[in-house]
Amino acid sequence: MSPLRMIYLALAIWGSIHPMYYFVSWFNENGWDIMAMVDAWHVNAATSGLVWDLTIAAIALCVFIIAEVAVRRNWIALVAIPATFCIGVSCGLPLYLFLRSRPVS
Repeated sequence: MSPLRMIYLALAIWGSIHPMYYFVSWFNENGWDIMAMVDAWHVNAATSGLVWDLTIAAIALCVFIIAEVAVRRNWIALVAIPATFCIGVSCGLPLYLFLRSRPVS
């Protein structure tokens, strides 16, 4: 595996673990209510802006993934879409780059 692929994989793992630490900590303190978390994301204009920034980036990433998969037929790369929306862009983007950069056979 190339050093670049190892970096992408490390970033995907970090991008899944680090944000989840904060999400799980928040749920443990405030109860396991997803709508309460969504409300917390919109407590002020700064957090709402960040939520929309990440949402738009996630949608753009998913459109790019679908377009690339349609051309390259690299179907396994589609797993980056649920990773993006279930974990975050911090996991989905490096995961997609890892999957996209594998050697073509």
